[in-house]
Amino acid sequence: MGALELNADKVELSSLKHSLKKQQRRLFMRRFWSNRLMVTGSVIIAILLIVAIAGPALAPYDPYEMEPANRLQPPSGEHLLGTDNFGRDLFTRIVFGAQVSMGVGFAVAVIASSIGLVVGLYASYYRTLDQILMRICDGLMAIPGILLAIALVAALGPRLENVIIALSVVFIPSIARVVRSAALVVREETYIEAMKAQGASTARIIWLHIAPNTLSPLVVQATFVFADAIITEAALSFLGAGVPTPDPSWGNILYDGKLVIFKGWWMTVFPGILLILTVMGLNFCGDGVRDLIDPHASQSGKRKT
Repeated sequence: MGALELNADKVELSSLKHSLKKQQRRLFMRRFWSNRLMVTGSVIIAILLIVAIAGPALAPYDPYEMEPANRLQPPSGEHLLGTDNFGRDLFTRIVFGAQVSMGVGFAVAVIASSIGLVVGLYASYYRTLDQILMRICDGLMAIPGILLAIALVAALGPRLENVIIALSVVFIPSIARVVRSAALVVREETYIEAMKAQGASTARIIWLHIAPNTLSPLVVQATFVFADAIITEAALSFLGAGVPTPDPSWGNILYDGKLVIFKGWWMTVFPGILLILTVMGLNFCGDGVRDLIDPHASQSGKRKT
């Protein structure tokens, strides 16, 4: 009888856990669909990601094929968004440019978040290391991001990989500071002191107990870094210090368009609109993730307004 009762209790506990997880998922989806910013941003980013991933299948022309006889053709049935100053199909170059621009933004967000997480965690745990790492971060943040990126690209060379490295260096300090702030709060908790008293290793405390509690602000900050990286890459390319031509990126297209802005307005309008939509969608997603993670903050913000 005892074994049967124990098995029945286990089955009941398992069913309760399954029901609780199902209710949590239902509550999460309800909160997600009720957050208009999150839904709008997710739809925008999903559409742009589909365009970027399916670019080769959607693009009707070669992005590098030049036709001088068809240069600066306005939007038409043959060329949906017109042609650029070299006769290349603008729609094709924008689609391929989405792969480059969003790829750079995603890579920078991942690299900067990974390194910033490590720097912020160890800076929060070791006071001496904190003074060294945070002073380095302060020095990097004192330099305007675009100037630091230009200097790094000039030193490393105008390549796509170097642009990613330069932008990662620009955004690591901001992420490290966000992680450090969250980790400092967790480090003072009673259970962390209890782990130290029990002889837990430093790596165990940092990565199993402090790091998980910093992931929420890290994810929110990473979405904003994603958007900022896309804008900064476009600015670098617009200034001639980003992705080297003839590789298509939204910044390169804008750089070519500024030379013929009165003859081919479409070269600046269409990539500019896509840049605005992408950054707006990522910012909406970041705000939505923050509201999902901390609904009390969003409610207090609404009361203040």
